[in-house]
Amino acid sequence: MSLPRHVALPAPLLPFVRRAEESFLAALDGLTEDARPRFLAWPESRRDAFVRVCGASDFVSDQISRDPAMLLGLADEGLLERSLEQGELAATLCSALESCASEDSLAETLRRFRNRHQVRIVWRDVTRQADLAETCRDLSNLADACIDQAYQWLYRGHREQFGAPTGRRSGEPQHMVILGMGKLGAGELNLSSDIDLIFGYPEGGETQGARRALDNQEFFIRLGQKLIKALDAKTVDGFVFRVDMRLRPYGSSGALVLSFNALEQYYQDQGRDWERYAMIKARVVGGDQAAGDELLAMLKPFVYRRYLDFSAIEALRDMKLLIQREVKRKGMAENIKLGAGGIREVEFIAQSFQLIHGGRDLALQQRPLLGVLATLEAKGYMPAEVVAELREGYEFLRYTEHALQAIDDRQTQMLPEDETNRARVAFILGFDDWTHFREQLDRWRERIAEHFRQVIASPDDEDTSDGEMLAGGEWLPLWEEAWDEASACRQLGEAGFADGQAACQRLAALRDGNRVRTMQRMGRERLDAFIPRLLAMAVEQANPDLVLERVLPLVEAVARRSAYLVLLTENPGALQRLVELCAASPWIAEQIARFPILLDELLNAGRLYSPPQAPELAAELRERLVRIPEDDLEQQMEALRHFKLAHGLRVAASEIAGTLPLMKVSDYLTWLAEAILEQVLALAWRHTVSRHGQPMRSDGSLCDPAFVILGYGKVGGLELGHGSDLDLVFVHDGDPNAETDGPKPIDGAQFFTRLGQRIIHLLTTQTTSGQLYDVDMRLRPSGAAGLLVSSLAAFERYQAGEAWTWEHQALVRARVLVGCPRLGRDVERVRATVLGRERDLPTLRDEVSAMRAKMRDSLGTRATTAGRGPNAFDPGAVFDLKQDAGGIVDIEFMVQYAALAWSHRHPTLLRYTDNIRILDGLGDAGLLSAQDVNLLQDAYKAYRAAAHRQSLQKLPGVVSADQFQPERQSVMRIWRELGLA
Repeated sequence: MSLPRHVALPAPLLPFVRRAEESFLAALDGLTEDARPRFLAWPESRRDAFVRVCGASDFVSDQISRDPAMLLGLADEGLLERSLEQGELAATLCSALESCASEDSLAETLRRFRNRHQVRIVWRDVTRQADLAETCRDLSNLADACIDQAYQWLYRGHREQFGAPTGRRSGEPQHMVILGMGKLGAGELNLSSDIDLIFGYPEGGETQGARRALDNQEFFIRLGQKLIKALDAKTVDGFVFRVDMRLRPYGSSGALVLSFNALEQYYQDQGRDWERYAMIKARVVGGDQAAGDELLAMLKPFVYRRYLDFSAIEALRDMKLLIQREVKRKGMAENIKLGAGGIREVEFIAQSFQLIHGGRDLALQQRPLLGVLATLEAKGYMPAEVVAELREGYEFLRYTEHALQAIDDRQTQMLPEDETNRARVAFILGFDDWTHFREQLDRWRERIAEHFRQVIASPDDEDTSDGEMLAGGEWLPLWEEAWDEASACRQLGEAGFADGQAACQRLAALRDGNRVRTMQRMGRERLDAFIPRLLAMAVEQANPDLVLERVLPLVEAVARRSAYLVLLTENPGALQRLVELCAASPWIAEQIARFPILLDELLNAGRLYSPPQAPELAAELRERLVRIPEDDLEQQMEALRHFKLAHGLRVAASEIAGTLPLMKVSDYLTWLAEAILEQVLALAWRHTVSRHGQPMRSDGSLCDPAFVILGYGKVGGLELGHGSDLDLVFVHDGDPNAETDGPKPIDGAQFFTRLGQRIIHLLTTQTTSGQLYDVDMRLRPSGAAGLLVSSLAAFERYQAGEAWTWEHQALVRARVLVGCPRLGRDVERVRATVLGRERDLPTLRDEVSAMRAKMRDSLGTRATTAGRGPNAFDPGAVFDLKQDAGGIVDIEFMVQYAALAWSHRHPTLLRYTDNIRILDGLGDAGLLSAQDVNLLQDAYKAYRAAAHRQSLQKLPGVVSADQFQPERQSVMRIWRELGLA
């Protein structure tokens, strides 16, 4: 289509122009004396453009007010009225980066460069001095320049520090290859797009020329992390580009950088249809261009099949179905990218022909969508009139997308609901009002949707698979009721089922149930392919009855989401892991049945049984959330919950497989909680500040954010288990009386209370993926009757003068989990002061002993509370691992007593909050014998390991009383020797 026509600026936008001009002129007055005259001397055409742009774009208005010299410079250099030469952006940036002496300077230069050219691009787009092709080209060139120049700058410093990465086979120095995917790869970037990247390097080896050699992969992982930070991190100058690395092999859980061989192996063995779709647009955007071309040549057979690949239609159809469901779920019909007749449908049409025919027709092996459409017309794949409609409709949608994003430099494809922004979009697109714009938009979307239906239509009939070709095909007659019940039961019994009739009844209940009977044809075919494989896998287990009992509820749960059945059918390893884990733990079976999305975690055994360390956990979650629009709370909450579910499953699987010992299980679960709390606090802070502004400290400065979350109990002691709740306390250091600086100001006390409420809401709200954690706030000062959030001063006063002994016991296991480091140090100081004061030991013993007796009486089993005292054993009774005499709580109380009793003389007892290391401290100080320390630690680990096993079996933490008798005797002996009996 031609450029949108010029129309008069609508009246509702005039106030925006006035405000922008006043603000810009005021900013000019702070520059040189000739700044204002230079602006006022602009030609009429440029002044008219200024009015149009300021009326259309808050982003440009804000940028030029912050940096008026930038706009004057663009005008003086003529960059507002001319197109750029090829390579001009890269050369300009290269020159600007020569003076950068630090990574902070690099970040600032990149952001100021990006903002400058973003203003120029928006200016030329809104004023129609640039067409769609130029705008997309400039944006893509801007991204290319920032990516490659930042990489080259960082590589030099990285090489000086760690040596030159050198190929083991070639002996040659290595560079990273940066692939741009999606719209960046195609040179079609939009005004506020993120950039999808994949990192690779030619071959394994290690660095040379440094004191300590690094493996090449480690070198490039560190370099890649620095590059992402340089581009993605938000500073006072904003960001350069939001970086999305999820298209790499294994997604967010995969290694950040892989060698060429590893990349080729992954795509050859595990590459999925959507990854073929994504790889069509892959282009080298940074690093070693020649090596990158070699990599793309290696991957081309994965993307383009040598035969006519009509299976691509099915893959694209499935992808579109998933998108449509997401659009419907989130009410995104007004999304011009994902909604019906949107940008994505045009892309799918073009790429379906590329995937089907591209292996034979090399002309289709190109990236830009408009180029593909031209080829489809020229080669007769589609009628000229259809291609013309798709081209014009696509260009209209892309112009609309740019208009939406020009307003506030925000990544959105949703049509606005407010009148002001509707007026802006219509104005930018050259319409007199929203109604006429919307009529044209709807016309184009209807035409695109119709063409999409013609190309990606579902066939009426498909050949069914031959049952005998199925893995486990011997079970298909049983499933399809080709045999009578007696024969089916006999087959099941002979295969290893202890109760063939019960197994037969379970299968019949599934087959005849409402969910299966109402399945669509394709779903039923997928189920028919899956069940024989499941039965074949189940009979290989020690207890196939248990496997069937636990896996069939999952099958029923996903019956109408049969893509999961395909996942398991086509990935025998994943099915094997599912069967093994469900056989080992009903808790895991229930988790996967409730949240089938966890099945994705079974695809890779190495990842499943190797949970990441704390820094990687936190980085992965940050990376996931940064991809989600800041105003999409629902998606943020789902992402947090899925992250917890996925990593919880990985920890449980590792525990069952024996690759993760008890102490590491608790470490990982605690790290997981901390990573989630860090992001929950950030989300809650951002939300509360956006509504009310920032609170103040007592010295009048802004808090950012003077708030910490303390963890007590299991999370404080790094002892979380599966399903543990969180004992939390919130502390702030703001001025409770000073008002916030936002549009709806409230006093500081209200602000932090609402912040605390928001945190609890994010943690405890039930969504389709459950809740994050149960939260217990009763350990805060004054318990349930106290304020939800305490000031540091109030927290210190309460702990020093009002807290009970049991609250100081709890404080032994308390530590700052997330929040302001400075405030965290202050809280730790209060904790150390309160716990480290000298106490009257007889009084302390009496209070600790009385509280323990009270707990045992109310929470222990009858075996120890029926008048026979804490030393009695009943072989026929049970032992509560936590509450009964000689159990977990006895050990915890002894540790807490010791810390309160002796830390004034041995302050190192307060260094840690977990029982094992505090016990080590008691041994080191000579307060307990080494033998007693080992006895208590071994008993504590044994009890907790048993409790974890019970949890994974969905059983209470109670075992037979004849278990752990030596441990219990030892614990109770030490309890008496400490004078606590």
